[in-house]
Amino acid sequence: MSCLSIKLPGLDLKNPIMPASGCFGFGREYAKLYDLNVLGAIMIKATTAEPRFGNPTPRVAETNAGMLNAIGLQNPGLEKVLSEELPFLANYNVPIIANVAGSLIEDYVKVAKEISAAPNVHALELNISCPNVKTGGIAFGTDPAVAFEVTKAVKEVSEVPVYVKLSPNVANISEIAVAIEQAGADGLTMINTLLGMRIDLKTGRPVLANGTGGLSGPAIKPVAIRMIHEVSQKVSIPIIGMGGVQSAEDVLEYLFAGASAVAVGTANFVDPFICPTIIEELPYKMHELGFEHISECIGRSWKQHAKIAYSRT
Repeated sequence: MSCLSIKLPGLDLKNPIMPASGCFGFGREYAKLYDLNVLGAIMIKATTAEPRFGNPTPRVAETNAGMLNAIGLQNPGLEKVLSEELPFLANYNVPIIANVAGSLIEDYVKVAKEISAAPNVHALELNISCPNVKTGGIAFGTDPAVAFEVTKAVKEVSEVPVYVKLSPNVANISEIAVAIEQAGADGLTMINTLLGMRIDLKTGRPVLANGTGGLSGPAIKPVAIRMIHEVSQKVSIPIIGMGGVQSAEDVLEYLFAGASAVAVGTANFVDPFICPTIIEELPYKMHELGFEHISECIGRSWKQHAKIAYSRT
């Protein structure tokens, strides 16, 4: 058994590293650069029932420690994902996590039912936390009752385990996580982007055509670590962590906080080889710290210091 292998609901991962949805497309461009078989899994781009062209441009802006985006869930739609993108990914021995989005609960149910039946889809990531769409998205992820309802509806039709992606743009993320677990979710992914804005000094107007966007990258890592540290002690389902991951050290920090696997997002745009690089370096960093298997790292921060209250500063 590899020191990096781990089993999660629906996912038999050879290692805990996967590209995050929205930052890897459907893998075609990266497949030209390296063998996708090295990845633990792939979270494909969000899929909606109908094709979406996304928000007006400009919809991406750099910041000092990350990136603002307001893509707006651009994707080719369910039919094309089923007929072209997933068959392409079937050429690789990598579990696929399909990100499901919509404007109404009925949209989520339709996409989840059909895409979960695809032979190479091993799990769903329910996107109820995108901050860049006017309907759906974050509107489902900020109210515990609504998050419960959409999760339960998708669980009833899905043929594979369902992971739900949490928004950090809430006052009490544990409340949302617990509601989603009670609705039957098999796991959580966290966190999505933080709502942000930049202003153009020449025009005095927001840089992004959408006005606001989601902040990702190194700036949000401490926020994600804090939230995973908190939520992992409140639920019993596994967490796939994400937000500003750039190195094997970052991965270990996420595992220590309570994540069981880690997704890499914005860093793929800076270094397209970042995922295989981290996979190669992770065993050496674990060895330096005295760990033989990644399972020893999960939740180490609070399992080792259980008497330290989360709220203490």
